[in-house]
Amino acid sequence: MAAGWVARGLWRGWSRRCVSTAPASGLSTAEIAQMRNELFTKEKERQLSLYPRIEKIEVKYVGVSHPGALFIMNKGLSTPYSCAMHLSEWHCKRSVLALVDGQLWDMYKPLTHSCEIQFLTFKDEDPKEVNKAYWRSCAMMLGCVLEGAFKDEYLVTLVKAPEVPVLSGAFCYDVILDNRLEDWKPTEESFRTFTKDVYKLIDKDLPFEPLEVEPKVAREIFQHNKYKLEEIEQKASQNSEGKIKLQRCGHFVDIAEGPHIPRTSYCQQYEVTAGYNLESSQSELIRRFQGLSVPVALKLHHSIWHRLRERAQKPITVKEAEHKDEKRQEEDSKGTSNAESA
Repeated sequence: MAAGWVARGLWRGWSRRCVSTAPASGLSTAEIAQMRNELFTKEKERQLSLYPRIEKIEVKYVGVSHPGALFIMNKGLSTPYSCAMHLSEWHCKRSVLALVDGQLWDMYKPLTHSCEIQFLTFKDEDPKEVNKAYWRSCAMMLGCVLEGAFKDEYLVTLVKAPEVPVLSGAFCYDVILDNRLEDWKPTEESFRTFTKDVYKLIDKDLPFEPLEVEPKVAREIFQHNKYKLEEIEQKASQNSEGKIKLQRCGHFVDIAEGPHIPRTSYCQQYEVTAGYNLESSQSELIRRFQGLSVPVALKLHHSIWHRLRERAQKPITVKEAEHKDEKRQEEDSKGTSNAESA
């Protein structure tokens, strides 16, 4: 893991002169992650217990391949993936998100009412929402690797994964490293180690498990992270239902901006490309790590990947990325209008 090569890069004897940055609770990074995972499982089981009797719902498929197909599913238990299993292996492997009565839905999020359903893939005419879900999922995997990379030798505090457009060229995750690493700069070897750890997640074919919880539950899960607590308050005030969306990948739990892909194995090429310091009003030094990935459904020639990799090494500024995305949408909109008028 990363702790070994970081330790080699520190000044000799430095660690003996500095006091380790540790959570106020005295728990290690691994113990905090385990606690989050256990609380997630407890809440998930509680929500499942709200459906003591199996109730049936009707789910109508409105896709192209089997139009009008009707599934009798279990309320609160069956998911879009359960429906895909009734269609074909192709739908199971290629479906990234579902539209449930027109609303974006994770493939493993239980269905709660009779509805109409269709599936979204990377090969759709407009894969914007699918790409956004993929970017979020890749960023979450990066956060998972960063938090555990230094084991318990150095503390990593997760800040958040900024929601940046795919057109920005890289997904991101912001973290705060142990104060003993203030002068440490990641090397190519560092990025290769992070990347190898991500591929371990990909090889495990882990599911992304969505869960919506009350703010008080989210506060309990992230009680040791002030940045996550601030994010919870912000999201609770913005959500009309006051719910907080979470995702779990393996034993790693995080706050979600939106739906994620079904499993880690949907990723093919993946690389952690950059890490740099952010200018911030916070007293702690925030680091932004960036990465690039392409899903299994989209294979690239190595020359194209090389160009994309160079782009993904450049610092991503969220506001600048959003501006570029808005400009691109305006251009697409004008192009559509001109085509219709013609």
